[in-house]
Amino acid sequence: MVMLLFLAGTSDARELAIRIKQVGVPLLASVVSDSAAKSLQEVDIPVRVGRLTEEQMMELIREQKLNTVVDASHPFAEEASKNAMAAAQACGIPYIRYERPGWGYHQDPRIQVVSSYQEAAEAAARKKGVIMLTTGSKTLEIFAKRLLSEPDIRLIARMLPRVENMKKCQELGIEQKNIVAMQGPFGKELNQALYRHYGVTTVITKESGKVGSVDEKVEAALEMDIHVILISRPKLDYGLVFSDMEQVVQHLIGKEEEDGRSTF
Repeated sequence: MVMLLFLAGTSDARELAIRIKQVGVPLLASVVSDSAAKSLQEVDIPVRVGRLTEEQMMELIREQKLNTVVDASHPFAEEASKNAMAAAQACGIPYIRYERPGWGYHQDPRIQVVSSYQEAAEAAARKKGVIMLTTGSKTLEIFAKRLLSEPDIRLIARMLPRVENMKKCQELGIEQKNIVAMQGPFGKELNQALYRHYGVTTVITKESGKVGSVDEKVEAALEMDIHVILISRPKLDYGLVFSDMEQVVQHLIGKEEEDGRSTF
């Protein structure tokens, strides 16, 4: 029988987990936040909370007798995906990546595509003005160190309303008046209202796909003639990748049937 370690934490990962549960494939979800855990527990999916190193993931796989890894983590959760691939390989079990579809953005001179957070920070430093950062708290330090000391830049940090995020802003020297603590996703109108309120001249965001509402952020900015710095997704060699949830489910059903035949 297929027994999954399922890396989750996003709304589309939750949807996939529910679909897998519906077809009778047992899974243990692994998430980083308590809120993500709660959303899975509400639909009776077993879950563990906290980041996992490669070694911890291997230990969990062996303890729980899991025999397949499905990585449905965020497109920018690069470290988690690397750990999952390495742990699966070390344990000799299959690794499957669910990669949410990307956003097919159009070419526009106001969209500057960069390949890293550091490159985005440098690009923003050259633009000056009011920079709204919508990339979350994990990489906040990269932008704070580069941009807060620039005299012609006001950095607005938009992130989830978590206590630890507010503490991080305080430690990095980001003033309360420059923090937008709200949980998205936001529609175009609210994005534009925030841009207008702060007088934003540049938006920094990630290519997290339509599920991550990157299109709403960018289109709202372009309509207001605001420059966009768009961070492209990490390029990892995942091996077996699906961008359609039903393809993941059908692959697991096929594997379940194959494993069932092999027991005769």
